[in-house]
Amino acid sequence: MQVLHKAMKGMGTNDSTLIRVIVTRTEIDMQYIKAEYAKKYKKTLNDAVHSETSGNYRAFLLALLGPNH
Repeated sequence: MQVLHKAMKGMGTNDSTLIRVIVTRTEIDMQYIKAEYAKKYKKTLNDAVHSETSGNYRAFLLALLGPNH
């Protein structure tokens, strides 16, 4: 979760880190990661990705993350 947060913190987004973590964890434990991210940062991972990305890139990442729970 901290890797995801750091990838989106501050000016700009570390796209390669964001993509790598989301793509490699999507089928394994993304629901757990999303729950823990929300607990730790008081913001859903979907909302963080939405605010830090745009266009087709945003749509792609949000599709991988699945619905906000």
